[in-house]
Amino acid sequence: MRTEYHTLLFDLDGTITDSSEGITNSVMYALEKFGIVETDREKLCQFIGPPLSDSFQKYYQFSEEKALEAIFCYREYYADKGLYENRVYEGLEETLKGLKKAGKRLIVATSKPEVYARRIMDYFELTPYFDYIAGMELDGGRGSKAEVIEYALDVCKMKDKTKVLMVGDRRHDVEGAHQVGIDCLGVLYGFGSLEELEMAGADGIAEHPEDILRMVQ
Repeated sequence: MRTEYHTLLFDLDGTITDSSEGITNSVMYALEKFGIVETDREKLCQFIGPPLSDSFQKYYQFSEEKALEAIFCYREYYADKGLYENRVYEGLEETLKGLKKAGKRLIVATSKPEVYARRIMDYFELTPYFDYIAGMELDGGRGSKAEVIEYALDVCKMKDKTKVLMVGDRRHDVEGAHQVGIDCLGVLYGFGSLEELEMAGADGIAEHPEDILRMVQ
């Protein structure tokens, strides 16, 4: 990692909030619509981070069309209940305060639909810390992490990529950041393992939220 970053892009699920309860409940609800009863929440935590369509196809062998139907069912539960079955990681807000005090520009870059991301950030009163909240579109547009990052960079007119750092907990964050040409700091307090992040090529590793502040100042 370089020693000076002006702008930090934060993943949402597994980086800002622990969304495991709401996401796994929503996946269970969707699977039940297809006659699948799944009780292994650890298995369902694999849905946190990657695009939902990819996960339904990978872990339950759904066709692309069936995966889109499953996403529609998932959102029936998530938009009403799952979105709020969520909590901010301990120490994360203090880290955001410290980063803003240090003059950093903060942006959310998530594979979650942008409309849901904005509702979550408002719910936890974290929106004021961020200049922009970027996510995928409900119709599937900006479906990859790289596309979300590119969108955030474009909307916020960030030209110098050497001054931009992605912060996330899964390999998709690392791979998406590198595809776009920016560094990525992997965090271990979320849902990705050290092995996953290192294999993806993370430029640095933070064990706790406070480590993020220490590593970028």
